[in-house]
Amino acid sequence: MILVDSHCHIDFPELHENLIAVLDRANAAGVGYLLCVSVNLEDLKNIVEISHVYSQVFASAGVHPNHDQGALDSPTYVELREAVQDPVVVAVGETGLDYYRSEGDLEWQLDRFRRHIAISREVGKPLIVHTRRANHDTISIMREEGAADAGGVMHCFSEDWPTAKAALDLGFYVSISGIVTFKNADTVREVARQIPSDRLLVETDAPYLAPVPHRGHTNEPAFVADTARFLAELRGVDLETLAQQTTDNFFELFPLATRITADDH
Repeated sequence: MILVDSHCHIDFPELHENLIAVLDRANAAGVGYLLCVSVNLEDLKNIVEISHVYSQVFASAGVHPNHDQGALDSPTYVELREAVQDPVVVAVGETGLDYYRSEGDLEWQLDRFRRHIAISREVGKPLIVHTRRANHDTISIMREEGAADAGGVMHCFSEDWPTAKAALDLGFYVSISGIVTFKNADTVREVARQIPSDRLLVETDAPYLAPVPHRGHTNEPAFVADTARFLAELRGVDLETLAQQTTDNFFELFPLATRITADDH
C-alpha cells in the first residue's frame, strides 16, 4: 500500500528540525510521496532544496491568501512566474481566498488569486486552492479566470457539498484532511462520502490539523494513513482500494510528479 500526502508543510520548523525522522515515519506508515506546499516565496528555496534531495517530495510555488496581508501587488506576475519554473515545482499555490483571517477591503486578495490562476494556465501546472468562508467568490473567480483550463485541487476541504460540486464541475479534485475525523465535522463527512472516487485526494496539512487519534499533537505526513483509514471506512471501501485510488489520482492531477522506479534507488 502506498499513500500520498497531497498537502503538507514539512519546511515549517516543527517538522523540518527533525526532517529525516519525519520522512522515515511517513515511509513506515506507507506514505510514499509528499507534496510540500509553499505559502510564500521567501521560503520557497527551502522547499525546492528538500525536493531536490528527497525524490519522494514534490514542491509547489505560491503565496497563501493570508500572507503579507494588504500587499496590493505581491507577488507580482513576473515574480510568481519565475518561482514556478523549477522542475521540482509541480503545482501553483497554495492560493485562493480566506475571509476568516482577513478583513476589510480584500481586493488585493482577489487580485492575487487571479494572478495565480493566470500563471497556472500559462505554465500548465495545476492549482492548489485554499478557500475559507469565501465559497461564492472563490468559485466565481475560478470560473471567470478559466481555472478549469489549468485544473487543480480544493485542498483541506471544509466547505459544503454545493461548493464541492461546483469545483468538481470545473474539473477540480477535492482533498480531505484530518478534519474529517473531528467530532463536529458532519459537513465534511457528508462531502467526503460523495466525492467521486476518481477525484479524491488525502492530505495532512501538517503541521496543523492532526487527525484522531493524534489530536493535540503536531501533525505529520505519517498521519495521513489515519485519515485514509477513517475515510475508507466512511466510504465503505477497504484501505488498500482507497490508497490505490488516491495515489493514482495524485499522479493523474500532477503529471510533472513522477513515481519512483527501481532505477531511482
